[in-house]
Amino acid sequence: MQLKEQKRKWLPTMVLAGVISLTAITSACGNNNNAPDNTNASQEPSNAAAGSTNAGTEAKDVKFDPPITITYLRPWGPDVTFKSGEDQDNNVHTKWALDKFGIQLKNQWIAPSTNNAFETKLRLSLATNEKMPDIISYRGDFTLVRELIDSGRFIDAGELFDKYAGQVWKDAMNEDPTVWYPYMEDGKRIGIPILDYAYNGDPVMWIREDWMQKLGLAAPKTLDDLEKVMDAFTNQDPDGNGKKDTYGLAIGFKNWINTWMSDAGWIFGAYGTMPNQWNKTADGTLEYGSVSAGSKQALATLQSWMSKGYLPTEAGLYDETKAAEDFTAGKAGIVVGPHWMPAWPLEDVKKNNKDAQYKAYPLPAGPDGKVGRHGTSNSNGVVLINAEMEHPEAFFAYQNYLFEQYANPQVGGEFENGLAEGYDWVMVDGQVKTDAASTGGFAPEKYTITFDGARIPSLNMQVLSKLANGEEATTPFEKKLKLSSSQPLLEAAKVVQEQKDSVLPQMFTGAPTKTMQTSNDILAKMEKDTFSQIIYGKAPVDSFDKFVEKWKTSGGDKITQEVNEWYQSVSGGTK
Repeated sequence: MQLKEQKRKWLPTMVLAGVISLTAITSACGNNNNAPDNTNASQEPSNAAAGSTNAGTEAKDVKFDPPITITYLRPWGPDVTFKSGEDQDNNVHTKWALDKFGIQLKNQWIAPSTNNAFETKLRLSLATNEKMPDIISYRGDFTLVRELIDSGRFIDAGELFDKYAGQVWKDAMNEDPTVWYPYMEDGKRIGIPILDYAYNGDPVMWIREDWMQKLGLAAPKTLDDLEKVMDAFTNQDPDGNGKKDTYGLAIGFKNWINTWMSDAGWIFGAYGTMPNQWNKTADGTLEYGSVSAGSKQALATLQSWMSKGYLPTEAGLYDETKAAEDFTAGKAGIVVGPHWMPAWPLEDVKKNNKDAQYKAYPLPAGPDGKVGRHGTSNSNGVVLINAEMEHPEAFFAYQNYLFEQYANPQVGGEFENGLAEGYDWVMVDGQVKTDAASTGGFAPEKYTITFDGARIPSLNMQVLSKLANGEEATTPFEKKLKLSSSQPLLEAAKVVQEQKDSVLPQMFTGAPTKTMQTSNDILAKMEKDTFSQIIYGKAPVDSFDKFVEKWKTSGGDKITQEVNEWYQSVSGGTK
């Protein structure tokens, strides 16, 4: 369940990487560190120095003399490129860290993120009791994260965070304290979540605006309104070719219903639930969304839409990308997915029809006025700190500085134009250029221990919404985002923000419980088979009740108990 969630998140961030030069994203990478080569620093930073000052002010200088080494590990993705003569241990960022802080960043060993090479080597290191690095920074297999935590070789990073993290970093983390939950053990925060931009994968409804105008349709505010639009797209020849070859909604549930693109989870959200995840109920307990009463209502709606031809008959065979291709090919009039889809793949619509137009709309409400969508976690990865690390405060000095100076750079600041001149920005005829054609596409933030330098979760979407309102871009972050964001993308981001209260977040983010480990495969197959049969009309909607009963007796009740025990343990232990 957790690996699927990580995989879902990987795809949209990779897309955004190619679009927004300021925020290039590596989702398949992780980091790790060794014990210091030189631990005798003549200037050990004080707590105040290692921490940060308030946002927008200069961080206090912290420099080790003689220099110390932070050893780390991370998988290196194929999208991380270096200039000739540079590599993972010798590049513009490692030189900066040495010059700025007296910190030598050194990989304990190097392995790619592809074909599980990094995971295999790290597991072997654990099994043979090899020395661990100072820092491990990782995105990927959640089971591996739990193996590392369970090894007992990593310190309570939460205590270090409380002691050394600066206010900017703490404020960013406090935007959603539940990001700590996946990395907690016995009330201790073993791993530090790597923060990412909030709402990055939250869906909006994309509709062919030229079809809407041609058929004189109004914006759909409810599921009933939407059904009228889908009926017109299916039966009134919106593309004008004289053939009945279009349909309403592009969805694919080969990989499941609540997905990152070509999503159908919002249909369940209109009935107050979200399938294939654990949701918080009114009494504060967690419930598996696929067995809630709302899921039965959503399945009845999907069955009706399928019978009327509003959905593709191949939906059960389509993955997310394949389903979206029906929209870009002009076969479907609606697709649901993230705000960044104008960057990819929606622009392909105009390759197939130069007059095509599309627009983002809010998700429609169900019969009781409910709107619900899946959420995007504020974190994407974890940092683990070796219990034997000599100078953990050095890592915090480094990361505090990136949060204060890079996450939302100030005019005149060190990172006003980017992380490194000649890499993510260049000066051409007195003008700063950040496009890949000018810079060569180098992204030094991908060289950092935490993959992206530092990110304040709420910042990205807030700025996009501000720009969508026509407000002036004044800060460096705002100016760069404006240059790289199309108007449809900006308008979609505003829709995401306007519906932020409709998010139904995944509430279980822990390791698979004992019963999950033995029963999840059986339960998942039972769920997919039942849902597919109902959607295609091969089973009555009431067969859902038998599925729920069998799910509960086949381990579901026990899993529910275990999930709630976990939730109580972490929600009562977060500081």
